[in-house]
Amino acid sequence: MKNIFLAFSLAALAASSGPALAGDNVITPPMVTIKGGQFLMGSLDNPKDDNYPTSEPVHAVKIKSFRLSKYETTVKQFRQFVEATGYRAAGDCWKLAANDWGMEAGPVAWDSPVNAPTDYHPVMCVSWNDAHAYVQWLSRQTGKQYRLPSEAEWEYAARAGSNARYPFGNDPAALCKYANVFDRSGKAAITRLTGKSRDEVNCDDGAGLTSVVGMYAPNAFGLHDMLGNVGEFVEDCQHLTYEGAPADGSAWTSACAAFHGGAMAIHRGGGYNNGAVGASPTYRGHAGLDNRSSLGEGFRIAETIEGEPKQKSRDAKAAQQSAFEAGLASAQHAERISRGGAKASPK
Repeated sequence: MKNIFLAFSLAALAASSGPALAGDNVITPPMVTIKGGQFLMGSLDNPKDDNYPTSEPVHAVKIKSFRLSKYETTVKQFRQFVEATGYRAAGDCWKLAANDWGMEAGPVAWDSPVNAPTDYHPVMCVSWNDAHAYVQWLSRQTGKQYRLPSEAEWEYAARAGSNARYPFGNDPAALCKYANVFDRSGKAAITRLTGKSRDEVNCDDGAGLTSVVGMYAPNAFGLHDMLGNVGEFVEDCQHLTYEGAPADGSAWTSACAAFHGGAMAIHRGGGYNNGAVGASPTYRGHAGLDNRSSLGEGFRIAETIEGEPKQKSRDAKAAQQSAFEAGLASAQHAERISRGGAKASPK
């Protein structure tokens, strides 16, 4: 299993080759600079399962400064990559269903209307491999060092300096201000699709399934949707515990633990289908490298800032970001109207 991630990365790089976009038309994601520091990674409070990644032992990690996207990667951003390169994120995708599991794999794609209600929803039905293909293409287009964050970087950014259960405190009923989770509206929508019911978070934001990005209040670092909406792939492969984890914040990509014989990647933050436990910044999820799901898996990109590379026109890049965020603001307004005036907003 050692170095299997390198092989997959090289394959994704080859698959994502394509012509450069004319001029400076590529969408550069709004980024937030995360100042480095040290924190205690992990938690003793999450469930334990011998076949599933736990969050123990709690251990000290030192993080270097880096940048992280303000929002989860959107349908619009991923579509630009696909149209520029002809890349195919093909294959069945997991979806909610009325069966014993409450889900099934079927021929729905990242751009199916059910998964992509607007250009500003987070892209789903994309795999770890697909995410890699996108960030490698974006790096070539912009001259920047875009990548997936390490698991340690992700948790450091999600906690945003807090040691509480959530970045905002310990009460899960406050999640609806900060995250799109399995709340009262989510329960109603998902129960209709699956025929199954379970305990929900005791709050309501008016969103049944995924939401336009940035609808919820940011954490103390200025990052939106770090919890809920969609879980976010990180660079690390699966390890069932943190025994032997790097202490320098780097991605852990060797001695990977397989699941049912296959290589697995970690995703973090939970999604719209997760309750109070799964929406914790310390809870760990996993998925196969080519697994695609609309149950709440997407990605957010990071940027290495050591040795800043040569950049194209800053003015042109700023204009692209401004246009993206203007479109996002319009989509957020429409989302609020569709919720009937729900109060979730990027404060």
